Amino acid sequence: MKIAVIGSGAIGALVAGYLKNIGQDVFLVGHQDSVETIRKNGLKISGVRSNITVPIDICSSTNIKEAVDLAIIATKTQDVQFAVSCNLKNLGEAIILTIQNGVRADDIVAKFLPRENIISSIVMFGATYLEPGSVVHNFEGRWILGRPYIKNDEKLNKVAAICKKAFPVFITDDIWGMKWLKIFVNAHNCIPAILGKSMQEIYADLEICKISLSVWREALEVVRKTGIKLVSLPDFSVERLNNISELPLEAGAKMFSGIMLGLSKEPLYGSILQSIKRGRPSEIDFINGEFVSLANNSGQLALLNERLTAMVHKVELTKKFFSKEELLAQTREFINTVPKVP
Repeated sequence: MKIAVIGSGAIGALVAGYLKNIGQDVFLVGHQDSVETIRKNGLKISGVRSNITVPIDICSSTNIKEAVDLAIIATKTQDVQFAVSCNLKNLGEAIILTIQNGVRADDIVAKFLPRENIISSIVMFGATYLEPGSVVHNFEGRWILGRPYIKNDEKLNKVAAICKKAFPVFITDDIWGMKWLKIFVNAHNCIPAILGKSMQEIYADLEICKISLSVWREALEVVRKTGIKLVSLPDFSVERLNNISELPLEAGAKMFSGIMLGLSKEPLYGSILQSIKRGRPSEIDFINGEFVSLANNSGQLALLNERLTAMVHKVELTKKFFSKEELLAQTREFINTVPKVP
């Protein structure tokens, strides 16, 4: 299959680089800074596997050069519409594989392309964008694939066979339920973005871990009342989320800290902070903001997630990070009022 990976950030570059390195017919589509750097120096990948430089063809995000069989959309959710609409001519017959965080990307693609061409996915591996053409593979994880609108079929199996050459693959019959649970996994990315520090620095602090634990508690309350069914991920179960959330704050914070500190030996910044460091809008509205939207649409409140979402937007606007003291001051009232999940 001829493959285009649209989006040259951390995950897009990692996927494209690994697929190309094992001999797949793949090219990368990215912003102009990435185009110039990768054409000149190749794509540099470091981290948990090895340090490699991959020569790979790359073109501008508004100009896919030819029709492809598979397009892996690796932009942020807010950029999906632009990426697809600019390249409809060469995407019309392609299988589309989305890998965005949140639950909205597939519906955006479906406005332009047939639903039966869309495969949804969740990436459980982690990567950090260092600079144009250079990424760190922080930790391993599975690539979860499923059909969002129709039953899993041979097209999905064909794509899975390609993906598993680069990452372990897991096929699910309920991609929506898993995508909702993945939002919980990503919900802690907002705090490093607010403070401008790595996850290792942030989550060594138990007071900050209490905020993330309270984010989960609040979101679980909202999701449960709306009837959304969370489905366990291969390496993170609904039961585990519930069990950690039900612990007293101090004990839950210690467990949460241990989980986060064990993710990566390399500094891990999270997708939201990586976008801010690159001077681009983050995906906060599709993560913590999704809990806020869900609450507002069902007559509920998600005041902690709402406050954290607003703080991320302020960092995006002002380019100034908050201090730990400011974060604690702005969230303290919500930490004490969030109930344990029954």
